[in-house]
Amino acid sequence: MKHPVQVLLLVLTGIGLLHAALFTDLYLRYVKEGLRPLLIISGVLLLLLGLAAAVRDRTHTEHAGHTHGHDHSRAPGVAWLLFLPALSLLFYAPPALGAYTAARSDGKVVNEHTAFDPLPATSPVPLTLTDFTVRVQQDRDRAIKGRTVQMTGFASPTEHGGGWYLARIIFTCCAADAQTVKVRMYGTKAPPPNTWLAVTGTWHPRGTLGTKTAEAALDVRSTRPIAPPVNAYTDDLPLVPS
Repeated sequence: MKHPVQVLLLVLTGIGLLHAALFTDLYLRYVKEGLRPLLIISGVLLLLLGLAAAVRDRTHTEHAGHTHGHDHSRAPGVAWLLFLPALSLLFYAPPALGAYTAARSDGKVVNEHTAFDPLPATSPVPLTLTDFTVRVQQDRDRAIKGRTVQMTGFASPTEHGGGWYLARIIFTCCAADAQTVKVRMYGTKAPPPNTWLAVTGTWHPRGTLGTKTAEAALDVRSTRPIAPPVNAYTDDLPLVPS
């Protein structure tokens, strides 16, 4: 790869980062929302470095024309592969993580809780998948027993078939450290993978409620398709009407 092509790579990568972070929501497929300013800064720096290198090369070329010099600098041929991620930011973004990833994940390990606030009197109770899992497996008061809850997420098949999960993929920082939280669904046919749903139901009694033996599972009463959220890599409360 000749030096002018390396300069082009810098410029394309910078433009791609700026395009993803400033004019689209594509960056949310790769990093948390709070890292957007760093992506913008990185894009600007890469663009400026590329432009500065282009100016330097032009000056060097004009000087070499007078001295009959030659530039033999090259990067390894494999460096051409770097154009693929650069161009993908502009023309083809890789698909978001979804059902395929969730089906092959063991699920997010929830934090230990020693105290729980009372559940609201409303019905259904809006819960995140994480909150539901924690309530089922750690709440010794078993406040979730008999309560109708509502959660949102995307459908993911079980790894060996024969059932499905309501799932969320959560970024701690970026896609590289993504974790999955999922709740097993009972009593309804599995929807197509990656379908976003609001699901209402009650805890499926399997295991001892309030202990680690309890399965994070739901007897489904109703499902409703919903639009995917702009930022899909969080575990948010339902924002749909009950």
